[in-house]
Amino acid sequence: MLSASQLADRLALDAEAVCRHYLSAGRRAGNYWIVGDVANSKGKSLYVHLSGPRKGRWTDAATTQYGDLLDLVRESCGLVDFRDVADEARRFLNEPQARPVSSRRDDTPDSRPAERPAAERARRLFRMTERLSGTLADSYLRQRGILRASLHPALRFHPSCYYRDLASGRTSSYPALIAAVTDQAGTITGVHRTWLDPEGNGKARVEDPRRALGGLLGNAVRFRFPVHGPVPVMAAGEGLESMLSLSHVMPGMPMVSALTANHLAAFRPPAKCLRIYVAADADAAGRHGIEGLSRRAQTLGILPLVLTPELGDFNEDLRRLGPDRLIANLRGQLAPEDDWALLPA
Repeated sequence: MLSASQLADRLALDAEAVCRHYLSAGRRAGNYWIVGDVANSKGKSLYVHLSGPRKGRWTDAATTQYGDLLDLVRESCGLVDFRDVADEARRFLNEPQARPVSSRRDDTPDSRPAERPAAERARRLFRMTERLSGTLADSYLRQRGILRASLHPALRFHPSCYYRDLASGRTSSYPALIAAVTDQAGTITGVHRTWLDPEGNGKARVEDPRRALGGLLGNAVRFRFPVHGPVPVMAAGEGLESMLSLSHVMPGMPMVSALTANHLAAFRPPAKCLRIYVAADADAAGRHGIEGLSRRAQTLGILPLVLTPELGDFNEDLRRLGPDRLIANLRGQLAPEDDWALLPA
């Protein structure tokens, strides 16, 4: 029985055939296969290396997802359990057509790859979760100074979430904090996973304990965000824990976490928004997100205002300086008419 890394290596030997089968909406361009995304949409955001030392590796520039061809099989087929991923890869490798084929599309039912939108895979994973309150994920956030996280429906807990090490191909499962990424209508388009140490000692000891799945572009994890009705003032930022820290001391303010600086820059504010507070992270990527969202807000007639932490981010402020100091810092940065959003100092 082939291991995960061996399956990935076998798929990489015939990378173009894998791409033609699972990403049939794409095309070859030099030494790359170009397509819109792992859900086989038209476009050119995702590229797969077809030769050289990185043969079989892929990256989606829009979502920052990346991986090998086994990950590509998992994403394109909407699979969650590794056993299903491995079975699908073995099925493909045993097929006679597991080699470069004509670019002519074959519409016979048996030859079409299983295509499931990334959002559907994210919703499937979210349905497998449980309430946050009293779980290991709730305890993890409480250790970070975030005491009321269980009040947010966007946050859930998965007791045994599949994890695959992209370098070694080894698979395992860990408990995980799951955050729903939604669009303006409240529809789940993606999820964010934070794998946790089973003993309660912070994040899991893995190479990459945080990953996103699904459609992030323009969307976000939303806290106290009304699905219907106007949102005249709101806050937006990058990191999940940083925005949860702000929500902890500003419980009346609708907020979103865009998860990365690039996605913060691309976030779509709601209609009729008048002011948007952009939560800063003290690094170059954070400045890129602030500048991008500020420009977008201004073109929509929205006033962007920047909130700056005293330390690296707002979670560090909450943990190290305490909520009273954080509230005092924010009070000096809010417009006077928005002081209602803060807890009493």
